[in-house]
Formats: sequence, structure tokens, C-alpha cells
Amino acid sequence: MEFDWLDVDFKFEEVSPKEIEEAFEDPFAVRLLPDYGDSDSETRYFCLGRSVTNKSIFSVFWTDGKKYRVILSRLMTEQEIAFYERKNAEYQ
Repeated sequence: MEFDWLDVDFKFEEVSPKEIEEAFEDPFAVRLLPDYGDSDSETRYFCLGRSVTNKSIFSVFWTDGKKYRVILSRLMTEQEIAFYERKNAEYQ
């Protein structure tokens, strides 16, 4: 997977681009398509995953199937971590 890091609109204070990419490669990552009605705009997805250093990362992204464009990325909240762990427990 290839990431487009040009002109991102958020700062890499909490997480680095490498950590974000690692969270996407997490075999237990949870990817979601939010349910909203505006089909004219670019479809945005959510990714909840962990980096190699075990940072829990939440990202909003767009993809064309080949390239990923991260719109926002930050550390997960406690509720998001609980959701991530619950979803992973469902599949085991």
C-alpha cells in the first residue's frame, strides 16, 4: 500500500507517518465505512490499528484502491480502544 503524505492538514505531534502506516498494516486493524448519505463527496473510511510500538491509532482516510490519503490521524480515545479490542475479541 502506498501513502500520499503531500500537503497533509494535520500535524505529526502524537504519531509519525511511519506509525500511521504500521497501524494500517496491523493484522487486527478495524476498518470501517461510516454510514452517511452524501454520496457525491469522496468516501472516507476509519482505521483503528496499533503500531509496532503498541500505540493505538485512529485515522480517517480516503483511498482509490492503490493509494491512501490520510486526512486525520491521532491516538485513540479510551472508547475507541475498547471498541478495537471488542471487535478483535469477536473474531477470535
